[in-house]
Amino acid sequence: MIKAGKRTLVHQRYRQFEGLIFIAPWIIGFALFQFYPFISSFVYSFTNYNILSKPKFIGFANYVRLFTIDPDLKKSIGTTLLYACISVPGKLIFALGVALILNMKIKGVNGFRTVFYLPSILGGSVAISALWKLMFMKEGIVNDLLGKLSIPAIDWLGSPHIALITISLLQIWQFGSSMVLFLAALKQIPAEYYESASIEGASLTKKFFYITFPMITPIVFFNLIMQSINALQNFTSAFVITKGGPLKSTYLIGLKLYTEGFNNFKMGYASAISWIMFAIILVFTLIIFRSSSAWVYYQDGGKF
Repeated sequence: MIKAGKRTLVHQRYRQFEGLIFIAPWIIGFALFQFYPFISSFVYSFTNYNILSKPKFIGFANYVRLFTIDPDLKKSIGTTLLYACISVPGKLIFALGVALILNMKIKGVNGFRTVFYLPSILGGSVAISALWKLMFMKEGIVNDLLGKLSIPAIDWLGSPHIALITISLLQIWQFGSSMVLFLAALKQIPAEYYESASIEGASLTKKFFYITFPMITPIVFFNLIMQSINALQNFTSAFVITKGGPLKSTYLIGLKLYTEGFNNFKMGYASAISWIMFAIILVFTLIIFRSSSAWVYYQDGGKF
């Protein structure tokens, strides 16, 4: 019995060792490319570091300068929050609307699902951002189409009041991943609920607000969290399409971080900005989590 127990223990340890070997590539990758840079950026945020020379410890000087001297920080934070408030609700509303349509019994619906998902695969690339810039420039295809409808050309990228909306449209256009999750949630709603509502004479609007939306609120919550984090970190569209202009109306905090770190070579200062970005995302996420108890419905009554 003792020998059998020892063999079992050795076998269990061997299986654990096998598991560690399989997970080792992920652990090494996480440590080298995520955890180490994460800790390093925090340390560098308290230094004067320009890549070419050794970091010099300066305490909270970078943070003090950001909040007292730097004229662009408040504007970039405000612009980033406005961008998130435009793009995230627009994206989720559009994704839910398309999911509701694709949930209907339509001929060739699988093909439509594929077509609607494609923008999410392509939308984050530099090439698509460059294409978006060509489409919305003053002589672009969008203004050409408006001209055919006798609508005056709009300065999509040159007006400080419209440029942020233009790059927000690119974020909204990438609604495919959210749409797929909404569609999966809609498929899980029992048909009996709608049948009972129809017997009671409920309209389509009442069915949506009293059955559909409450049943998919966990997915709405998940999409809201993920898309908010994604929007608050946006860099590509602002950099490629507008370079932060005009008049810094699209100067997102991600673009400011890049400018300070890779244009001005102020890596310590850029690291401080990255931690401010992290704090903003953390606060934004906590607010959404705290509000979820008031509007997210779980069938088992569970809560976060």
